[in-house]
Amino acid sequence: MDQSQTPLLDGLLNYRELNRYGFTPPGHRQGLGVDERVMKVLGDQPFRDDVLASGGLDDRRMSNNYLKDAESLMAAAVGAESAWFSTCGSSLSVKAAMMAVAGGDGGLLVGRDSHKSIVAGLIFSGVQPYWVSPRWDAERHFSHPPSPEDIDAAWDKHPDAAGALIVSPSPYGTCADLAAIADVCHDRGKPLIVDEAWGAHLPFHEDLPTWAMDAGADVCVVSVHKMGAGFEQGSVFHLQGDLVDPDRLSACADLLMTTSPNVLVYAALDGWRRHMVEHGHELLSAAIDLAKILREELNRISGLSVLEDELIGKEASHDLDRMQVLMDVSATGTSGYQAADWLREHAHIDVGMSDHRRILATLSYADGKETAGRLLEALHAWRSAADDFDKPTPMKLPSPDELELETVMLPRDAFFAHVEQIPADKAPGRISAEQMTPYPPGIPAVVPGERLNNAVVDYLRSGHAAGMNIPDAADPSLDTFRVVAQ
Repeated sequence: MDQSQTPLLDGLLNYRELNRYGFTPPGHRQGLGVDERVMKVLGDQPFRDDVLASGGLDDRRMSNNYLKDAESLMAAAVGAESAWFSTCGSSLSVKAAMMAVAGGDGGLLVGRDSHKSIVAGLIFSGVQPYWVSPRWDAERHFSHPPSPEDIDAAWDKHPDAAGALIVSPSPYGTCADLAAIADVCHDRGKPLIVDEAWGAHLPFHEDLPTWAMDAGADVCVVSVHKMGAGFEQGSVFHLQGDLVDPDRLSACADLLMTTSPNVLVYAALDGWRRHMVEHGHELLSAAIDLAKILREELNRISGLSVLEDELIGKEASHDLDRMQVLMDVSATGTSGYQAADWLREHAHIDVGMSDHRRILATLSYADGKETAGRLLEALHAWRSAADDFDKPTPMKLPSPDELELETVMLPRDAFFAHVEQIPADKAPGRISAEQMTPYPPGIPAVVPGERLNNAVVDYLRSGHAAGMNIPDAADPSLDTFRVVAQ
Protein backbone atom coordinates (compact mmCIF):
# COMPACT_ATOMS: atom_id res chain seq x y z
CA MET A 1 0.00 0.00 0.00
CA ASP A 2 1.10 3.57 -0.67
CA GLN A 3 1.83 4.85 2.82
CA SER A 4 2.20 8.43 1.54
CA GLN A 5 -1.58 8.54 1.17
CA THR A 6 -3.78 10.10 3.83
CA PRO A 7 -7.40 9.44 2.80
CA LEU A 8 -9.01 11.29 5.69
CA LEU A 9 -6.76 14.33 5.48
CA ASP A 10 -7.20 14.48 1.71
CA GLY A 11 -10.96 14.15 2.10
CA LEU A 12 -10.98 17.05 4.54
CA LEU A 13 -8.94 19.16 2.13
CA ASN A 14 -11.38 18.29 -0.66
CA TYR A 15 -14.30 19.33 1.56
CA ARG A 16 -12.71 22.75 2.02
CA GLU A 17 -11.75 23.23 -1.63
CA LEU A 18 -15.30 22.46 -2.81
CA ASN A 19 -16.67 24.93 -0.25
CA ARG A 20 -19.23 22.39 0.95
CA TYR A 21 -21.90 23.57 3.36
CA GLY A 22 -24.14 21.28 5.35
CA PHE A 23 -27.64 21.94 6.66
CA THR A 24 -26.76 19.25 9.19
CA PRO A 25 -24.97 19.07 12.51
CA PRO A 26 -22.73 20.49 13.84
CA GLY A 27 -24.86 23.52 14.50
CA HIS A 28 -21.97 25.97 14.70
CA ARG A 29 -21.76 25.82 10.84
CA GLN A 30 -17.99 25.66 10.51
CA GLY A 31 -17.58 28.38 13.11
CA LEU A 32 -20.17 30.87 11.86
CA GLY A 33 -22.19 30.55 15.04
CA VAL A 34 -19.31 30.51 17.52
CA ASP A 35 -18.99 33.26 20.11
CA GLU A 36 -16.08 35.50 19.22
CA ARG A 37 -14.74 35.08 22.75
CA VAL A 38 -14.51 31.34 22.13
CA MET A 39 -12.95 31.92 18.72
CA LYS A 40 -10.33 34.18 20.30
CA VAL A 41 -9.11 31.25 22.40
CA LEU A 42 -9.62 28.32 20.02
CA GLY A 43 -9.25 29.97 16.62
CA ASP A 44 -11.44 29.22 13.63
CA GLN A 45 -9.67 26.16 12.18
CA PRO A 46 -11.01 23.52 14.61
CA PHE A 47 -14.56 24.62 13.80
CA ARG A 48 -13.92 24.71 10.03
CA ASP A 49 -12.70 21.10 10.20
CA ASP A 50 -15.45 19.88 12.53
CA VAL A 51 -17.74 18.22 9.97
CA LEU A 52 -19.89 15.11 9.85
CA ALA A 53 -18.00 11.94 8.98
CA SER A 54 -20.96 10.49 7.07
CA GLY A 55 -22.93 12.94 4.94
CA GLY A 56 -20.21 15.54 5.28
CA LEU A 57 -16.60 14.52 4.87
CA ASP A 58 -17.80 11.45 2.96
CA ASP A 59 -21.20 10.94 1.38
CA ARG A 60 -24.10 9.33 3.20
CA ARG A 61 -23.04 5.83 2.09
CA MET A 62 -19.36 6.43 2.95
CA SER A 63 -18.71 5.35 -0.64
CA ASN A 64 -15.36 7.15 -0.89
CA ASN A 65 -14.02 4.81 1.83
CA TYR A 66 -11.96 7.55 3.47
CA LEU A 67 -12.17 5.92 6.90
CA LYS A 68 -11.92 2.34 5.69
CA ASP A 69 -8.87 3.10 3.55
CA ALA A 70 -7.17 4.99 6.38
CA GLU A 71 -7.72 2.04 8.71
CA SER A 72 -6.31 -0.37 6.11
CA LEU A 73 -3.22 1.80 5.73
CA MET A 74 -2.78 1.83 9.52
CA ALA A 75 -3.00 -1.97 9.71
CA ALA A 76 -0.45 -2.36 6.90
CA ALA A 77 1.91 0.15 8.53
CA VAL A 78 2.19 -1.85 11.74
CA GLY A 79 1.81 -5.38 10.43
CA ALA A 80 -1.71 -6.10 11.68
CA GLU A 81 -4.43 -7.70 9.58
CA SER A 82 -7.10 -5.16 10.48
CA ALA A 83 -7.39 -1.87 12.32
CA TRP A 84 -10.27 0.23 13.61
CA PHE A 85 -10.15 3.89 14.61
CA SER A 86 -11.85 5.10 17.79
CA THR A 87 -12.66 8.67 18.74
CA CYS A 88 -13.66 7.50 22.23
CA GLY A 89 -10.19 6.54 23.40
CA SER A 90 -8.78 3.14 24.25
CA SER A 91 -11.44 2.92 26.92
CA LEU A 92 -13.88 2.10 24.12
CA SER A 93 -11.42 -0.08 22.21
CA VAL A 94 -10.59 -2.35 25.11
CA LYS A 95 -14.27 -2.75 26.04
CA ALA A 96 -15.05 -3.79 22.46
CA ALA A 97 -12.26 -6.38 22.56
CA MET A 98 -13.46 -7.77 25.90
CA MET A 99 -17.03 -8.08 24.65
CA ALA A 100 -15.98 -9.68 21.38
CA VAL A 101 -13.90 -12.34 23.14
CA ALA A 102 -15.91 -13.01 26.30
CA GLY A 103 -19.27 -11.26 25.94
CA GLY A 104 -22.46 -13.01 26.91
CA ASP A 105 -21.61 -15.47 29.68
CA GLY A 106 -17.86 -15.78 29.13
CA GLY A 107 -15.00 -15.26 31.51
CA LEU A 108 -11.64 -13.59 30.99
CA LEU A 109 -8.24 -13.88 32.65
CA VAL A 110 -7.43 -10.29 33.59
CA GLY A 111 -4.30 -8.80 35.13
CA ARG A 112 -5.27 -7.16 38.42
CA ASP A 113 -3.03 -4.23 37.47
CA SER A 114 -5.54 -3.27 34.78
CA HIS A 115 -6.73 0.24 34.07
CA LYS A 116 -10.13 1.35 35.37
CA SER A 117 -11.50 1.30 31.80
CA ILE A 118 -11.14 -2.49 31.85
CA VAL A 119 -13.09 -2.71 35.08
CA ALA A 120 -15.70 -0.48 33.46
CA GLY A 121 -15.83 -3.02 30.64
CA LEU A 122 -16.49 -5.79 33.16
CA ILE A 123 -19.33 -3.78 34.66
CA PHE A 124 -20.79 -2.92 31.28
CA SER A 125 -20.58 -6.42 29.81
CA GLY A 126 -21.09 -8.67 32.82
CA VAL A 127 -17.92 -10.61 31.92
CA GLN A 128 -16.55 -12.71 34.79
CA PRO A 129 -12.97 -11.65 35.62
CA TYR A 130 -10.49 -14.26 36.77
CA TRP A 131 -7.90 -12.02 38.31
CA VAL A 132 -4.21 -12.69 37.75
CA SER A 133 -2.12 -11.03 40.44
CA PRO A 134 0.76 -8.83 39.33
CA ARG A 135 4.21 -9.45 40.69
CA TRP A 136 4.96 -7.17 43.60
CA ASP A 137 8.01 -5.25 44.79
CA ALA A 138 7.09 -4.90 48.45
CA GLU A 139 10.10 -2.69 49.25
CA ARG A 140 9.15 -0.07 46.68
CA HIS A 141 5.39 -0.69 46.85
CA PHE A 142 5.32 -1.21 43.09
CA SER A 143 3.59 -3.77 40.89
CA HIS A 144 4.94 -5.51 37.77
CA PRO A 145 2.92 -7.21 35.01
CA PRO A 146 2.08 -10.89 35.47
CA SER A 147 4.60 -13.43 34.17
CA PRO A 148 3.95 -16.21 31.63
CA GLU A 149 4.01 -18.65 34.55
CA ASP A 150 1.29 -16.63 36.29
CA ILE A 151 -0.88 -16.76 33.19
CA ASP A 152 -0.26 -20.49 32.73
CA ALA A 153 -1.28 -21.15 36.34
CA ALA A 154 -4.42 -19.05 35.85
CA TRP A 155 -5.37 -21.14 32.80
CA ASP A 156 -4.99 -24.28 34.90
CA LYS A 157 -7.49 -22.87 37.39
CA HIS A 158 -9.88 -21.44 34.81
CA PRO A 159 -9.58 -23.51 31.61
CA ASP A 160 -13.01 -22.42 30.37
CA ALA A 161 -12.13 -18.71 30.24
CA ALA A 162 -12.59 -17.27 26.76
CA GLY A 163 -9.27 -15.44 26.64
CA ALA A 164 -6.71 -13.38 28.54
CA LEU A 165 -6.17 -9.64 28.85
CA ILE A 166 -2.83 -8.10 29.81
CA VAL A 167 -1.76 -4.45 30.19
CA SER A 168 1.68 -3.83 28.67
CA PRO A 169 3.39 -1.41 28.80
CA SER A 170 2.11 -0.33 32.17
CA PRO A 171 1.66 3.42 32.77
CA TYR A 172 5.24 3.31 34.10
CA GLY A 173 6.67 1.83 30.89
CA THR A 174 7.23 -1.64 32.35
CA CYS A 175 6.41 -4.51 29.99
CA ALA A 176 5.27 -8.11 30.24
CA ASP A 177 6.84 -10.99 28.34
CA LEU A 178 4.11 -10.84 25.72
CA ALA A 179 5.61 -13.38 23.34
CA ALA A 180 5.73 -16.06 26.03
CA ILE A 181 2.27 -15.13 27.32
CA ALA A 182 0.87 -15.33 23.78
CA ASP A 183 2.39 -18.80 23.41
CA VAL A 184 0.78 -19.91 26.68
CA CYS A 185 -2.62 -18.69 25.48
CA HIS A 186 -2.30 -20.09 21.96
CA ASP A 187 -1.21 -23.49 23.25
CA ARG A 188 -4.71 -23.65 24.73
CA GLY A 189 -6.37 -22.25 21.63
CA LYS A 190 -7.31 -19.02 23.43
CA PRO A 191 -6.77 -15.40 22.30
CA LEU A 192 -4.66 -12.76 24.00
CA ILE A 193 -5.86 -9.15 24.23
CA VAL A 194 -3.17 -6.59 25.02
CA ASP A 195 -4.08 -3.17 26.37
CA GLU A 196 -1.06 -1.42 24.88
CA ALA A 197 -2.45 2.07 25.36
CA TRP A 198 1.04 3.36 26.17
CA GLY A 199 2.67 1.65 23.20
CA ALA A 200 1.49 3.32 19.99
CA HIS A 201 5.12 4.14 19.08
CA LEU A 202 6.49 0.64 19.63
CA PRO A 203 6.04 -0.72 16.05
CA PHE A 204 8.29 1.96 14.64
CA HIS A 205 11.64 1.27 16.35
CA GLU A 206 13.54 -1.90 17.14
CA ASP A 207 15.13 -0.48 20.30
CA LEU A 208 11.75 -0.09 21.98
CA PRO A 209 9.92 -2.98 23.68
CA THR A 210 8.30 -5.51 21.38
CA TRP A 211 5.05 -4.39 19.74
CA ALA A 212 2.18 -6.64 20.81
CA MET A 213 1.30 -7.77 17.27
CA ASP A 214 4.93 -8.82 16.70
CA ALA A 215 4.77 -10.73 19.99
CA GLY A 216 1.75 -12.70 18.80
CA ALA A 217 -1.17 -10.90 20.45
CA ASP A 218 -4.54 -11.39 18.79
CA VAL A 219 -6.02 -8.00 19.63
CA CYS A 220 -4.00 -4.94 20.55
CA VAL A 221 -5.32 -1.56 21.67
CA VAL A 222 -3.19 1.60 21.42
CA SER A 223 -3.81 5.21 22.45
CA VAL A 224 -2.20 7.35 19.80
CA HIS A 225 -2.75 10.43 21.92
CA LYS A 226 -0.46 9.07 24.65
CA MET A 227 2.84 8.38 22.89
CA GLY A 228 1.96 9.48 19.38
CA ALA A 229 0.63 12.69 17.86
CA GLY A 230 -3.10 12.18 17.88
CA PHE A 231 -5.68 14.30 19.64
CA GLU A 232 -6.95 13.20 23.03
CA GLN A 233 -9.39 10.29 22.58
CA GLY A 234 -7.61 9.07 19.44
CA SER A 235 -7.20 5.28 19.66
CA VAL A 236 -6.68 2.35 17.31
CA PHE A 237 -7.33 -1.33 17.92
CA HIS A 238 -5.72 -4.01 15.79
CA LEU A 239 -6.54 -7.64 15.02
CA GLN A 240 -4.65 -10.61 13.62
CA GLY A 241 -5.16 -14.38 13.48
CA ASP A 242 -8.36 -16.41 13.51
CA LEU A 243 -9.10 -16.66 17.24
CA VAL A 244 -11.27 -13.52 17.33
CA ASP A 245 -14.17 -12.98 14.92
CA PRO A 246 -13.50 -9.67 13.11
CA ASP A 247 -17.18 -9.08 12.41
CA ARG A 248 -18.05 -9.58 16.05
CA LEU A 249 -15.24 -7.25 17.12
CA SER A 250 -16.44 -4.59 14.69
CA ALA A 251 -20.04 -5.01 15.86
CA CYS A 252 -19.03 -4.68 19.51
CA ALA A 253 -17.14 -1.48 18.70
CA ASP A 254 -20.20 -0.17 16.88
CA LEU A 255 -22.33 -0.78 19.99
CA LEU A 256 -20.03 1.47 22.00
CA MET A 257 -18.91 3.99 19.40
CA THR A 258 -20.47 7.42 19.08
CA THR A 259 -22.56 7.95 15.96
CA SER A 260 -21.01 11.41 15.72
CA PRO A 261 -17.24 10.78 15.57
CA ASN A 262 -14.93 13.76 15.49
CA VAL A 263 -13.30 13.99 12.06
CA LEU A 264 -10.40 15.95 13.55
CA VAL A 265 -9.51 12.93 15.68
CA TYR A 266 -9.78 10.58 12.69
CA ALA A 267 -7.66 12.83 10.46
CA ALA A 268 -4.92 13.21 13.06
CA LEU A 269 -4.64 9.41 13.34
CA ASP A 270 -4.31 9.22 9.57
CA GLY A 271 -1.59 11.86 9.44
CA TRP A 272 0.34 10.40 12.35
CA ARG A 273 0.52 7.01 10.65
CA ARG A 274 2.07 8.57 7.54
CA HIS A 275 4.52 10.56 9.64
CA MET A 276 5.65 7.47 11.51
CA VAL A 277 6.10 5.38 8.36
CA GLU A 278 8.15 8.09 6.69
CA HIS A 279 10.11 9.55 9.61
CA GLY A 280 9.26 7.58 12.76
CA HIS A 281 12.50 5.65 13.01
CA GLU A 282 14.72 8.71 12.94
CA LEU A 283 12.44 10.67 15.27
CA LEU A 284 12.31 7.83 17.78
CA SER A 285 16.07 7.27 17.56
CA ALA A 286 16.59 10.87 18.59
CA ALA A 287 14.01 10.52 21.39
CA ILE A 288 15.65 7.35 22.74
CA ASP A 289 19.04 9.09 22.74
CA LEU A 290 17.54 12.12 24.48
CA ALA A 291 15.97 9.91 27.14
CA LYS A 292 19.33 8.25 27.84
CA ILE A 293 21.08 11.61 28.31
CA LEU A 294 18.25 13.02 30.42
CA ARG A 295 18.21 9.96 32.66
CA GLU A 296 21.93 10.37 33.31
CA GLU A 297 21.55 14.07 34.12
CA LEU A 298 18.59 13.51 36.42
CA ASN A 299 20.45 10.82 38.33
CA ARG A 300 23.01 13.45 39.31
CA ILE A 301 20.41 15.37 41.33
CA SER A 302 20.91 14.63 45.03
CA GLY A 303 18.27 12.34 46.47
CA LEU A 304 16.61 11.65 43.11
CA SER A 305 16.89 8.18 41.61
CA VAL A 306 15.81 7.36 38.06
CA LEU A 307 14.49 3.80 38.15
CA GLU A 308 15.73 1.41 35.49
CA ASP A 309 17.62 -1.71 36.59
CA GLU A 310 15.22 -2.03 39.54
CA LEU A 311 12.33 -2.45 37.10
CA ILE A 312 13.69 -5.29 34.97
CA GLY A 313 14.52 -8.85 35.94
CA LYS A 314 13.20 -12.28 36.78
CA GLU A 315 11.02 -11.02 39.61
CA ALA A 316 10.21 -7.73 37.92
CA SER A 317 9.28 -6.70 34.39
CA HIS A 318 10.46 -8.25 31.14
CA ASP A 319 11.33 -4.97 29.43
CA LEU A 320 11.11 -1.21 29.86
CA ASP A 321 10.23 1.73 27.64
CA ARG A 322 12.95 4.13 28.71
CA MET A 323 11.04 7.09 27.33
CA GLN A 324 8.98 6.76 30.51
CA VAL A 325 11.27 8.36 33.09
CA LEU A 326 10.19 7.17 36.54
CA MET A 327 11.94 8.98 39.40
CA ASP A 328 12.00 8.00 43.06
CA VAL A 329 12.17 11.10 45.27
CA SER A 330 11.78 9.41 48.66
CA ALA A 331 15.43 9.95 49.65
CA THR A 332 14.77 13.70 49.70
CA GLY A 333 12.28 13.24 52.55
CA THR A 334 9.43 14.52 50.40
CA SER A 335 6.62 12.79 48.55
CA GLY A 336 5.90 12.53 44.85
CA TYR A 337 2.67 14.43 45.46
CA GLN A 338 4.61 17.34 46.93
CA ALA A 339 7.10 17.29 44.08
CA ALA A 340 4.37 17.27 41.42
CA ASP A 341 2.46 20.11 43.09
CA TRP A 342 5.62 22.23 43.44
CA LEU A 343 6.62 21.68 39.80
CA ARG A 344 3.19 22.72 38.58
CA GLU A 345 2.93 25.80 40.80
CA HIS A 346 6.49 27.12 40.58
CA ALA A 347 7.92 25.76 37.31
CA HIS A 348 4.67 25.39 35.32
CA ILE A 349 5.67 21.80 34.58
CA ASP A 350 3.18 18.93 34.78
CA VAL A 351 4.32 15.35 35.29
CA GLY A 352 2.39 12.30 34.14
CA MET A 353 2.06 10.58 37.48
CA SER A 354 2.87 11.06 41.13
CA ASP A 355 2.52 8.85 44.19
CA HIS A 356 3.79 8.70 47.73
CA ARG A 357 7.44 8.38 46.57
CA ARG A 358 7.67 8.79 42.77
CA ILE A 359 7.00 11.10 39.86
CA LEU A 360 6.91 10.15 36.18
CA ALA A 361 7.96 12.24 33.19
CA THR A 362 6.80 10.84 29.86
CA LEU A 363 8.95 11.81 26.89
CA SER A 364 7.72 11.66 23.32
CA TYR A 365 9.46 11.98 19.98
CA ALA A 366 8.24 15.61 19.97
CA ASP A 367 10.57 16.46 22.85
CA GLY A 368 14.03 17.87 22.26
CA LYS A 369 16.92 19.48 24.08
CA GLU A 370 14.87 22.54 24.95
CA THR A 371 11.98 20.73 26.61
CA ALA A 372 14.27 18.20 28.29
CA GLY A 373 16.39 21.07 29.56
CA ARG A 374 13.32 22.75 30.96
CA LEU A 375 12.45 19.60 32.91
CA LEU A 376 15.99 19.26 34.20
CA GLU A 377 16.11 22.90 35.26
CA ALA A 378 12.76 22.59 37.02
CA LEU A 379 13.86 19.51 38.95
CA HIS A 380 17.07 21.20 40.06
CA ALA A 381 14.97 24.10 41.33
CA TRP A 382 12.56 21.71 43.06
CA ARG A 383 15.45 19.94 44.75
CA SER A 384 16.74 23.21 46.17
CA ALA A 385 13.31 24.06 47.49
CA ALA A 386 12.51 20.56 48.79
CA ASP A 387 14.71 20.88 51.88
CA ASP A 388 12.19 23.38 53.24
CA PHE A 389 9.08 21.32 52.52
CA ASP A 390 6.92 20.17 55.39
CA LYS A 391 7.30 16.53 56.24
CA PRO A 392 4.89 14.56 54.04
CA THR A 393 1.74 13.13 55.57
CA PRO A 394 2.47 9.45 56.31
CA MET A 395 0.59 6.76 54.42
CA LYS A 396 -0.44 3.33 55.66
CA LEU A 397 0.87 1.07 52.90
CA PRO A 398 -0.65 -2.42 52.77
CA SER A 399 1.34 -5.57 52.11
CA PRO A 400 0.86 -7.39 48.78
CA ASP A 401 -1.37 -9.96 50.49
CA GLU A 402 -3.53 -7.23 52.02
CA LEU A 403 -3.99 -5.60 48.61
CA GLU A 404 -5.47 -8.79 47.14
CA LEU A 405 -9.10 -8.34 48.07
CA GLU A 406 -11.50 -11.27 47.90
CA THR A 407 -13.88 -11.17 44.94
CA VAL A 408 -17.33 -12.27 46.08
CA MET A 409 -19.62 -10.79 43.40
CA LEU A 410 -19.41 -10.01 39.71
CA PRO A 411 -18.34 -6.37 39.25
CA ARG A 412 -21.55 -5.77 37.27
CA ASP A 413 -23.79 -7.27 39.97
CA ALA A 414 -22.15 -5.28 42.76
CA PHE A 415 -22.21 -2.01 40.84
CA PHE A 416 -25.94 -2.30 40.06
CA ALA A 417 -26.97 -3.80 43.41
CA HIS A 418 -28.94 -1.99 46.08
CA VAL A 419 -26.29 0.05 47.87
CA GLU A 420 -25.75 2.09 50.97
CA GLN A 421 -23.20 4.70 52.02
CA ILE A 422 -21.62 3.78 55.34
CA PRO A 423 -18.92 5.30 57.57
CA ALA A 424 -15.37 4.32 56.65
CA ASP A 425 -14.78 2.52 59.94
CA LYS A 426 -17.74 0.25 59.14
CA ALA A 427 -16.57 -0.54 55.60
CA PRO A 428 -14.11 -3.42 56.27
CA GLY A 429 -15.86 -6.71 55.68
CA ARG A 430 -18.45 -5.18 53.36
CA ILE A 431 -18.66 -5.65 49.57
CA SER A 432 -17.69 -2.57 47.60
CA ALA A 433 -20.21 -1.22 45.09
CA GLU A 434 -17.77 1.29 43.58
CA GLN A 435 -14.38 1.55 41.96
CA MET A 436 -11.80 3.40 44.02
CA THR A 437 -8.91 4.38 41.81
CA PRO A 438 -5.76 6.35 42.63
CA TYR A 439 -5.44 8.49 39.48
CA PRO A 440 -3.11 8.64 37.72
CA PRO A 441 -2.15 5.92 36.85
CA GLY A 442 -5.76 4.72 37.05
CA ILE A 443 -5.35 1.20 38.46
CA PRO A 444 -8.24 0.53 40.86
CA ALA A 445 -7.34 -0.31 44.42
CA VAL A 446 -10.91 -1.53 44.86
CA VAL A 447 -13.20 -3.09 42.24
CA PRO A 448 -16.97 -3.48 42.70
CA GLY A 449 -17.66 -6.94 44.10
CA GLU A 450 -14.51 -7.09 46.24
CA ARG A 451 -14.69 -7.37 50.01
CA LEU A 452 -13.05 -4.40 51.69
CA ASN A 453 -10.49 -4.89 54.44
CA ASN A 454 -8.95 -2.61 57.04
CA ALA A 455 -5.62 -2.33 55.24
CA VAL A 456 -7.04 -1.06 51.94
CA VAL A 457 -9.49 1.31 53.64
CA ASP A 458 -6.64 2.76 55.71
CA TYR A 459 -4.41 2.94 52.60
CA LEU A 460 -6.98 4.94 50.64
CA ARG A 461 -7.87 7.26 53.49
CA SER A 462 -4.28 7.96 54.46
CA GLY A 463 -3.39 8.34 50.79
CA HIS A 464 -6.16 10.87 50.32
CA ALA A 465 -4.81 12.85 53.28
CA ALA A 466 -1.31 12.71 51.75
CA GLY A 467 -2.42 13.99 48.35
CA MET A 468 -3.68 10.94 46.46
CA ASN A 469 -6.40 11.70 43.92
CA ILE A 470 -9.34 9.24 43.92
CA PRO A 471 -11.80 10.83 41.48
CA ASP A 472 -14.29 7.97 41.21
CA ALA A 473 -15.14 7.63 44.90
CA ALA A 474 -18.79 8.49 45.58
CA ASP A 475 -17.66 10.43 48.66
CA PRO A 476 -14.60 12.51 47.71
CA SER A 477 -13.67 12.87 51.38
CA LEU A 478 -13.57 9.07 51.86
CA ASP A 479 -15.38 9.54 55.13
CA THR A 480 -17.95 7.09 53.79
CA PHE A 481 -17.82 4.15 51.36
CA ARG A 482 -20.45 2.90 48.90
CA VAL A 483 -21.18 -0.78 49.58
CA VAL A 484 -23.71 -3.42 48.66
CA ALA A 485 -26.67 -3.17 50.99
CA GLN A 486 -27.17 -6.00 53.46
